[in-house]
Amino acid sequence: MALSRPQFLLLPLISFVVLVLGCGGGSSTDSFDQPANFNLSPTSVLVEGGQSVQFVATGSGGGSLVTPAWKVNGVTGGSSATGTITANGTYTAPATLPTGTVTVTMTNSAAGLTTSPAVVSFFSDQNFSGTVSSSNNPLVASYSVPAPLGATVQVQFGTTSSYGLTTWTQPAAATANPTSSTPISTTVLVAGMRAATIYHMQAMLKLASGRKVLDSDHTFTTGTIPSSALPTLTIPQPALAGAAPGVEMLDIFNQLNTTGLLQAVVTDLQGNVIWYYPLGTEEVPYPLKPLPNGNILIVISGPTRELIREIDLAGNTQFELTREQISAGLTAIGSSLQVANLHHDILKLPNGHYIILFNYNPLLPDGSYSTVTGDGLVDWDPVQGKPVWTWSAFDHLSTSHAPYSATDWTHSNAVIYSPDDGNLIMSMRNQNWVLKLNYQDGAGDGSVLWRLGPDGDFTMPAGQAPLEWNYGQHYPTVVSPNSSGIFSLMLFNNGNNRLVDSSNDVCGTTGFIPCYSSVPIVQLNESAKTAQVTWETNLSPHYSICCGDALALPNGNVEYDVAFDVETPNQSFFQEVTQEQTPQLLWQMNLVGQLVYRGFRIPSLYPGVSWTQAAIATANTPAVKKKQ
Repeated sequence: MALSRPQFLLLPLISFVVLVLGCGGGSSTDSFDQPANFNLSPTSVLVEGGQSVQFVATGSGGGSLVTPAWKVNGVTGGSSATGTITANGTYTAPATLPTGTVTVTMTNSAAGLTTSPAVVSFFSDQNFSGTVSSSNNPLVASYSVPAPLGATVQVQFGTTSSYGLTTWTQPAAATANPTSSTPISTTVLVAGMRAATIYHMQAMLKLASGRKVLDSDHTFTTGTIPSSALPTLTIPQPALAGAAPGVEMLDIFNQLNTTGLLQAVVTDLQGNVIWYYPLGTEEVPYPLKPLPNGNILIVISGPTRELIREIDLAGNTQFELTREQISAGLTAIGSSLQVANLHHDILKLPNGHYIILFNYNPLLPDGSYSTVTGDGLVDWDPVQGKPVWTWSAFDHLSTSHAPYSATDWTHSNAVIYSPDDGNLIMSMRNQNWVLKLNYQDGAGDGSVLWRLGPDGDFTMPAGQAPLEWNYGQHYPTVVSPNSSGIFSLMLFNNGNNRLVDSSNDVCGTTGFIPCYSSVPIVQLNESAKTAQVTWETNLSPHYSICCGDALALPNGNVEYDVAFDVETPNQSFFQEVTQEQTPQLLWQMNLVGQLVYRGFRIPSLYPGVSWTQAAIATANTPAVKKKQ
């Protein structure tokens, strides 16, 4: 493996070289003292035969580092049997692997001090074995396998040794725990399995040398889910051949949940739960969304707590931020904004910041709080642990525009990032507007660049307005390659109080058409301020008075969630249709007794991996059930 030239680290009174990539055990024969803070980094590494790694000294060796002496098992320069090391700390493993481990040390001859030893272990593709264990989630296995430096690891799994599904590919862990000399293992969380089922799984390693090796087959039995906790799902239209790959993520909203029903759920297209995250009594996921880093972001809303939590597939918390911490952060920067509730959406930006949506009642000059509830945004930098940009609807919109309520004034429900210009696109249901905000990656002044909807900044072609404007809309998404200039948005147009003619007559009133929901694609020209519906599926007679979403799928189909349909009370349903003038139904799932705030297709539980319906079927046939 080719290596870059050594990097030199300049520290007070001493300069060092080296990047640690080595493995092993053993002890140095040097007689010099070994101060606790004079180490090699990393402390442990796993390598193939003939592989090279660079070690770096860290800490204080005392005095100037003039002629460092690098040793393997106490021998300067090493040997053909244990591996060699150069004067700048590049270790090369022997082609014929030694038994056991070896140690690498560096001596600062000028100071008479030697580093603590780093351990080099050796990987044999003829003799290695991973381990599979349970995780915090009964449906998720933790698969750990020794993987040498520069290797990648992927796991295939299914109910037979034919497998069928794969996880994403992960790089081998670069180092072990700094306090451990245990050989390095790489862990992959295996998710996407049905409950109470025996699965086979096997790690696939691609080594830095290009060779591919397989671990032995392992089995894992998933845990059970009480039937009383399962959502009531039916599949009136099984997936046809043209259905898109993937699985369904369901964000179920059941605020009075006192019976332990699952609400943060992923199912396959047959309605089998393959992942979930448990919530407390009366808590809801508000919202739930997958992230590009493989984690899942959730806002937990309940009577006793409101918080943002980023979790891995096993449910382990990777980041957490409470409503109280956000309010304290706002106070610390001198902002008058205070968080009343976290709600509806959250956005994680490519730079790792979180755009947090909240509502609040502004403080009036007399010290009382306004009865008008509006929305605010906070850009939270998790590294600094504080807000770095804020926005308030009260600073940029007039409260005189209140189509639905002078109290619940804005009721925003979505915030998305526009990568082309670094701005934010925001859906305000109670304004009947989708807005673009001047964010500019945190440098913008928050001004409203445009408002899409009735009484907004765009015009529609003759015959489209006012019927085709967005009314009470949810979940806008950019469906064109670009997100500024001339580009296209898809959204779920709920249709609340839809105006049906130029006289501003309202749907559902005597003599006029019933209200209905629709899923349009709207092409926007930001310069000319024109909007045109280029495709739409009219869902009449279905009319979802709240919630819902729509998504363009990778194969060109469209999926939408009809969450609160007046035609089918107490039932949410999801449909996948073709994007044609007359859309064809390819799949449908119904959920009874719970409202699905958002239900949408994700390619798999792993970024960059797409599970076809055929692969999902292979991975679950035959499904060997564990005895209850």
